[in-house]
Amino acid sequence: QVQLVESGGGLVQAGDSLRLSCAASGFTFSSYVMGWFRQAAGKEREFVAAIIRSGYRTYGDVVKGRFTISRDNAKNTVYLQMNSLKHEDTAVYMCAAKSSGYSSATQASEYDYWGQGTQVTVSS
Repeated sequence: QVQLVESGGGLVQAGDSLRLSCAASGFTFSSYVMGWFRQAAGKEREFVAAIIRSGYRTYGDVVKGRFTISRDNAKNTVYLQMNSLKHEDTAVYMCAAKSSGYSSATQASEYDYWGQGTQVTVSS
């Protein structure tokens, strides 16, 4: 049974920070690319960040410089540290797992497993 369970979302003010966590089980976590996506109400799903086993990371342009993705393979957990949050960051944040390499890591269609998401709301 593959599971990805996000936590850490909530209601914050603009300029605040949050750290999201995604606990994974049911697959070989260390061999997978892990990613974060988000979807705001009425908008399309958007790439946020991805990290591969080697530690290479890539970010969507709208979050670059503010968000940091990391992983702890011993804990089967991927994190998203979000700093300097803006109202425009309000969305459901979802983690995802990709069995192949870093190619197309920004494309949601390339991912095999998805969590249910955690709501992040940033007041303006």
